[in-house]
Amino acid sequence: MTNEEIRLATAADVSAVKAVTDAAYRHYIERIGRVPLPMERDHAATVAEGRVFVTGEPVVGLVAIEVHEDHLYVDNIAVRPDAQGTGVGRRLLHFVDAHTRALGLSEIRLYTNAMMWENQKIYPKYGYEVVERRVDGPYDRVHYRKRLD
Repeated sequence: MTNEEIRLATAADVSAVKAVTDAAYRHYIERIGRVPLPMERDHAATVAEGRVFVTGEPVVGLVAIEVHEDHLYVDNIAVRPDAQGTGVGRRLLHFVDAHTRALGLSEIRLYTNAMMWENQKIYPKYGYEVVERRVDGPYDRVHYRKRLD
């Protein structure tokens, strides 16, 4: 696998999926006052369900998705901090677009914590629009969607 390829994660990738997710989100703990949900996911189960795609050898980025009847939901997108700014996130977002189209769907949804300002600058650059801001329990979230042509 080249560093450009994106592939379905396997059981052998679970520890890397956890490591990349933890590294990508760890710095938010102090800012939001709690552990971000992606860090608490059962990564083994998500990988076993065929919902995680990874890139890099070793893994430097990943995206976890859920397929719904009318949209694809991005549950987690994470890039190892030392790989941020190198195009990994862009490739993963373009992969999500292509995968959504291949599934015959025309909408992508995701959300980010309102305290994760960096993400709120990134998603609109890739065609995502804010749908709403909503508090879900202890989380203040900004919800996005992208409609594909």
